[in-house]
Amino acid sequence: MRFVHLFRKTNLACLSLILGTLAMTARADVTKEPFGKMPDGTPVDMYILNDGKIEARILTYGARLAALNAPDRDGKLADVVLGHSSLQGYLEDQSTHFGGIVGRYGNRLAKGTFSIDGKTYHVPLTNNGNALHGGTVGFDQKVWEAKMIPSGVELTLVSPDGDMGFPGKLTAHVRYTVHGGALQIDYTATTDKTTVLNLTNHAYFNLAGEGNGTILDHTIRLNADRYTPVDSGLIPTGDLPSVTGTPLDFRQAGVIGTHIDDNNEQLKIAGGYDFNWVLNGAEKSTKIAAQAEDPKSGRILTVTTTEPGVQFYTGNFLTGVYHAKDNNGTYVKRSGFCLETQHFPDSPNQPKFPSTLLKPGQTMHSTTTFAFSTDKDAKK
Repeated sequence: MRFVHLFRKTNLACLSLILGTLAMTARADVTKEPFGKMPDGTPVDMYILNDGKIEARILTYGARLAALNAPDRDGKLADVVLGHSSLQGYLEDQSTHFGGIVGRYGNRLAKGTFSIDGKTYHVPLTNNGNALHGGTVGFDQKVWEAKMIPSGVELTLVSPDGDMGFPGKLTAHVRYTVHGGALQIDYTATTDKTTVLNLTNHAYFNLAGEGNGTILDHTIRLNADRYTPVDSGLIPTGDLPSVTGTPLDFRQAGVIGTHIDDNNEQLKIAGGYDFNWVLNGAEKSTKIAAQAEDPKSGRILTVTTTEPGVQFYTGNFLTGVYHAKDNNGTYVKRSGFCLETQHFPDSPNQPKFPSTLLKPGQTMHSTTTFAFSTDKDAKK
């Protein structure tokens, strides 16, 4: 519980929320409204989840988190996730994956290949000769079936055998629910052939409010003693070194911008932070992954997960091309950060990493929670 102690001084209220009170809160309101139509006429809907503290907006296109309104220290709400105001904006944006559920294999597969039982499979290449986030048409580019559930929405996607080169008919369910100021994402999946699977949410956060500058003055803590260093193509080398003595050591809270441009080989390769951290704790246990805070608004985001890793990415490839929602500025470099809870990149090709194999008869299940509080709560 060493890392819990690090959090205790600054965020007792948030930890109490995460570890004990979610199930005791009242049921949230859930409504639905149309968001547009795909080029083939398929309707896309938005589900609005509101528990009286936060409001999350979920699209059936990409099962994506399109908006999340959370209060600052004075109770003022702001949307803290990056995205687009229209379906057309998402359709035209094939690079950021704003808020989407990425898969079938989130993050990178080296050269787009992997083997199962001696058979090699190929995924379309999308990033520096590698496959990123499931190939050219990943899960975040598909319309999911949806239904209301208590305090949330359940989205379902059936990925056929051979989809983007992956074996097996895969049925994935993603449940978004809100409770007591926290957004919980539950993932489950089954397959009829042995396959590989790595699902995560690709939301970009700016706790000052989307479109309000960079996140370089935010602080971040990561519950990780080790990380997975990468080669020039951002593929893990297979090593699991300590973060000690590196700019990747966030075991104590640090300002994101302090060392992001240090003369460090790994930071130069990634153009900033874009690495997988190996979370402390048992692989499938619920554990704190990260905590971020914006000093201006006082908003605090605490992430817990059952996944073994988290990809902390600082929006290094945002270029200002995309307008913020309601034309509230543009998304410039480092105007959002991602905390993608996940299995490690390229795990099917890395024998030291936790397995991402899913076999017939098994059910994959993982849970990630994004809990919101403020520095005012922490002082109570």
